Amino acid sequence: MPELAPAYDPSKVEDRLYRQWTERGDYRANPASAKPAFSIVIPPPNVTGILTLGHVLNNTIQDILARRARLQGKEVLWLPGTDHAGIATQTVVERTLKKEGKIKHRDDLGREEFLKQVWQWKEKHGGIIIQQLKKLGASCDWSRERFTMDPSYSACVQQVFVDLHKKGLIYRGRRMVNWCPVSRTALSDEEVIMKEQKGHLWHFQVAVEGKKGRFLTIATTRPETIPGDTAIAVHPKDPRYASLIGKFALRPLPPEQPETQRRIPIVGDEHVEMEFGTGVLKVTPAHDPADFAIGQRHQLPAIEVIDESGHMNPAAGEKLAGLDRIKARAAAAEQLKELGCLEKEDPYTNQVGYSERADVPVEPRLSEQWFLKYPSTENSRKVVASGEMRFFPDRWTKVYDHWMDNLQDWCISRQLWWGHRIPVWYRGKESRCQVESPGEGWTQDPDVLDTWFSSWLWPFATMGWPEKTPELKKFYPTTDLVTGPDIIFFWVARMIMAGFEYMGERPFHNVYFTGLIRDAKGRKLSKSLGNSPDPLDLIAKYGADGLRFGLLRIAPQGLDIRYDEKQIEEGRNFANKLWNACRFRQQQGPCDAQADPAKHPRTPFSDHLLAELDALEKNLEKMYANYEFSQIAQALYGFVWDEFCARFIETAKADFANTASPTRPGTLATADFVLSRILRYLHPFMPFITEELWLTLGLGRESIQFSKWPETGQIRWDAISSKNAETCYATAEAGRRLRGEFGLSGSSKLKYLLLAKTSPSPEDLRTLAKLLQSGSVETCTRAPKAPMTPTPWGDLYLPLEGLLDPAKETARLEKEITVAEAARAREAAKLADPKMASKAPPEKVEEWKRIEREADEKIVRLREQLKLFTT
Repeated sequence: MPELAPAYDPSKVEDRLYRQWTERGDYRANPASAKPAFSIVIPPPNVTGILTLGHVLNNTIQDILARRARLQGKEVLWLPGTDHAGIATQTVVERTLKKEGKIKHRDDLGREEFLKQVWQWKEKHGGIIIQQLKKLGASCDWSRERFTMDPSYSACVQQVFVDLHKKGLIYRGRRMVNWCPVSRTALSDEEVIMKEQKGHLWHFQVAVEGKKGRFLTIATTRPETIPGDTAIAVHPKDPRYASLIGKFALRPLPPEQPETQRRIPIVGDEHVEMEFGTGVLKVTPAHDPADFAIGQRHQLPAIEVIDESGHMNPAAGEKLAGLDRIKARAAAAEQLKELGCLEKEDPYTNQVGYSERADVPVEPRLSEQWFLKYPSTENSRKVVASGEMRFFPDRWTKVYDHWMDNLQDWCISRQLWWGHRIPVWYRGKESRCQVESPGEGWTQDPDVLDTWFSSWLWPFATMGWPEKTPELKKFYPTTDLVTGPDIIFFWVARMIMAGFEYMGERPFHNVYFTGLIRDAKGRKLSKSLGNSPDPLDLIAKYGADGLRFGLLRIAPQGLDIRYDEKQIEEGRNFANKLWNACRFRQQQGPCDAQADPAKHPRTPFSDHLLAELDALEKNLEKMYANYEFSQIAQALYGFVWDEFCARFIETAKADFANTASPTRPGTLATADFVLSRILRYLHPFMPFITEELWLTLGLGRESIQFSKWPETGQIRWDAISSKNAETCYATAEAGRRLRGEFGLSGSSKLKYLLLAKTSPSPEDLRTLAKLLQSGSVETCTRAPKAPMTPTPWGDLYLPLEGLLDPAKETARLEKEITVAEAARAREAAKLADPKMASKAPPEKVEEWKRIEREADEKIVRLREQLKLFTT
């Protein structure tokens, strides 16, 4: 059996093992297998994407679920793929071509040639993230990798559109949409990022027709849209303005228009907030969603003054036409000033929607678009509300239900070239909805479908639908979905509806929502802030296992994660600790893959380890059932580091050193038995190091991932013996605390004295000395003059002669007492002040009491220590 290297080097292990796994086809799912199925589909990353810590978290959790399922003897399909990411990909390619000087706009190439450029870019650069996921150790079935623009997948998308159109659920209409003036397309809400923007609030006057000297003051952040105003709205119950409802006012811009064109009605609408601003609202139905709704209620015309590129059109007037909308804002304010209509201009900060890809403010715009009335909504709502489909954390159930209760028709068309072309054909006034062209003379709708319209079919379209494939029969519905809560509406809810509509059942059983990763200051990780580390750099530095385990330890269910690279370093340190413990075991002789501690005499420390392992296993099952991955990682960390390494290994050294010890075989068997199980428990989190240790130690001949998940309730131990070990450990912990009070570290110079209640054996005392990292522990019959701590075995003393300078220690203790007394007096003064105590929150008062109490306890302890040097 080969020996483990002195130190674990991930770079010499990870690539080699992953290549072996994939070349053997370890992750290929067999739909003909008789094993119970487990399936999960990867949330398809953008084909333009690169690995982020968010991807690391999401895909590590999926890998944990998949690897555990394999260990449980299930047939696992983890289906990978990428999304064509319509806007993102088109933006990247267009930007690249512009930078290379090949185009000024995609129109320069034309649709067909531009799409050739996109496909060429995709073949060269797309899918980088897939290779990066392999570096992470993702155990996907790469033979089934899908792309949302694959011919077979595209056929599914087209077929679904035609079917929903025939059912009357898809229609074309003129609505208000989010518009990106750079990409020149409608956007979904998910593609809009709200940003704080500093601007101005302009107050201007409009004259009321027939009311000489009567003006209304309106506040706006967008004076450039005044030429598009078609009404002024006030609340019908506002006593200041109710009498003006039904009358008319004169819009100030553009001033060159005759009054008959600038004459707009004053309407009463309950949408207007009387307490906000002046209580008077300019209504621009063509450029504001709320105004559009008011316009619909009052049958107002919609005048567009901003074109698709974000420039003012001729309807904006002579001085504004042709200007960029942002420049037109200042120009319009200047016009108001020249006309004597501008009352004042105040600094103003508000939230503005930006295009996620183009990073420019979106423009609310009236546009002719395709819309979908959602299908299968009743079943999709019931399946979650009833608990048949479970969300983790459960709080997202209410969020989902609220959204389902307030559904708005989905704008599914995009004015792009990269994507699934809408299967509608035109010839003159005729139109047909079908996949193939009706023939000569017919032209296809130029729009493509929203990227989400393809990805909502992901769970079944990736498995060969509409054919009744073996994959669908075996693996649909899928078992779990792991995703972020930010796309609960845009992807999760829509997949549920599509699943019911086309498969007649839910697409997955459970949905786990990850948290958002933030930096230590609470900021979202981003390249612009420079706080977003490259996961590949972290893998190179700490290993894939270190990154995976370190990140999962700080990722509580559904809560935001405070990223700290020290935690990734801790993941690597844990891997090293595990490696060193296994190497120490290997040095004692060959491991026994069939080791059974029950067949051998054992020390109390072996029994205690087995008892702790049994408790761990039962807790693991509960935590997995609740998808508590962070708690699982913490529990495994604590068991390996504390119970196995810090406690058991230290106590086992006596048996390992004495080949004649009657309990040596039992200690070795315990080590092998526990290692065999703990490596399997760790494998889903740390696949590389566990595989290497499993095979090198000889705990299995085949890959660990197909060994077997340990059964709970199979471990036997002696409870009384385990309790004896616990008393020894408790005694050692008390002794270490005592040592720590004097700032002493473990050393052979330390010699403890035990005034024992019981009669510990010489072997017990030697073991205790090892745990205390001291030279020796001896029994005594009288209490010595030395610091003492009570323990289960009796009073444990630490003689300090020769370890500390009495004068220096006296000075140190007196100084600490002075500091503690000052802290106690400070908190006591706060509590004694009636004004402070009455104004402070209850939790603050409790904190003052706690600090005072702890200071009191510290003073007592320090004074007792001082007596050792002054009496």
